[in-house]
Amino acid sequence: MHRIFSFGEIMLRLKSPAHERFFQSSLLEASFGGGEANVAVSLALFGESSVFITALPENPIGEAAIHELRKYGVDTTYIKKTKGRMGIYFLETGANQRPSNVVYDRDASCISQVKPADFDWSLILRGGTWFHLTGITPALSGTAADTALEAVKQAKNAGLQVSIDLNYRKKLWNYGKKASEVMKNLTCYADVLIANEEDIQHCLDIEAPKVNVTSGELDRSSYRVLAERVKEKFPNIKRVAITLRESHSADYNGWSAVMSGIHGWYASRKYEITDIIDRVGGGDSFAAGLIYGLLHFPEDEQKALEFAAAASALKHSIPGDFNLVSLSEVETLLKGDGSGRVQR
Repeated sequence: MHRIFSFGEIMLRLKSPAHERFFQSSLLEASFGGGEANVAVSLALFGESSVFITALPENPIGEAAIHELRKYGVDTTYIKKTKGRMGIYFLETGANQRPSNVVYDRDASCISQVKPADFDWSLILRGGTWFHLTGITPALSGTAADTALEAVKQAKNAGLQVSIDLNYRKKLWNYGKKASEVMKNLTCYADVLIANEEDIQHCLDIEAPKVNVTSGELDRSSYRVLAERVKEKFPNIKRVAITLRESHSADYNGWSAVMSGIHGWYASRKYEITDIIDRVGGGDSFAAGLIYGLLHFPEDEQKALEFAAAASALKHSIPGDFNLVSLSEVETLLKGDGSGRVQR
């Protein structure tokens, strides 16, 4: 068992029922989610010692979020309780040619108010194996970005592997700095970088290949060039994993990934996902799967990538942010059983 830390925001998720428009009916379905929290839950379900670090309001909503994390086995010891509010996001699930839509309400949330001195990283990271962060947290505020930078510095000093999922969110970068001004500094401390082509372009100022994500087949060789550009600019990075989503419609995506690793270049199996239940959290489930794969199969990078792609393909079948699948379910899909037949 490895001790893996994730730092970021968990939010209240309010979703319109099924495929309804916002307030088409008077109901909103409440649950919790957020990039790094989703990773923490996945890793806990895979049997790892998964620790989630954040700041939450000291009220019943904040407590409910903590209980939800604990329910899935996540260690919440280092969650900072403070005055303030929890971030919220509203989700309207698309269908066919109508895309899904996310509306954020997270200004001045507790995590956006944190400062580097609020966490004793030397104590928290003791005995750790891995530290994970996304580009969402540094997008929330200048102090959150400073705290994230201090965290990755301390993680590297403590000998942990560091992964960063760039996760560019244009709706969030509103405090006066461009994503690239912040994310380049953070990326200097990463061992593993996870992204798609848009993330790399906006966060690292590295030109992405000209691709059509609505086409039936993406040119994987273009992504190899992109990954090599990333490694040239950031020689500290050992592995660059790029997720490939071919968006035919809101319900039908092609899903796969490629990786420039330590030992070579790898491409995963492609999954044709023709009946998407919920794609939110798909990238987070890939990140969790890749972390698990690289820890358990460090010399078999192809297997690690395939594990990540399979885990995230399964996420598209599950409502909510969290990827509620077991290790055995991912392994079954890896063996080629994707028939969906009833298990008796």
